[in-house]
Amino acid sequence: MKGTLSALFIAAAILLLSGCDTALTVGSKTIGIRSGSFLYEDGYLRATYHAPFETVYAACEKTLAGLKATDIERIRKISHGNFTAMLMDEKIRINIDYLEKGMTAVSVMAGTAGNKIAAQLLHDRIAENLKTP
Repeated sequence: MKGTLSALFIAAAILLLSGCDTALTVGSKTIGIRSGSFLYEDGYLRATYHAPFETVYAACEKTLAGLKATDIERIRKISHGNFTAMLMDEKIRINIDYLEKGMTAVSVMAGTAGNKIAAQLLHDRIAENLKTP
């Protein structure tokens, strides 16, 4: 287990330094790096935003409302929040995590196994909503 974990961290470091679209499967985990700014892990596309948790949470909510998502379930705690919704017959899951002051991580999964293109579209909309008040 320790050797696998070490190999996973070394591989992730190499992928981060490469700065291109790369994927790696270790055991049951699939990790990919896209241009150094997105991390793809087990169907979730994760990005870090330089914005407060409350602002990012509101941008995610605005994104789902703007795309006319249905059956939206919201959970919000002090440092974590998530949304589950249906969008064009696909289940969408958005997890928001406080990292530090002014930095928030967002992980998006579209569909049952993860659709990178749909998740990227949602991240693009979230970023747009962060730019507009």
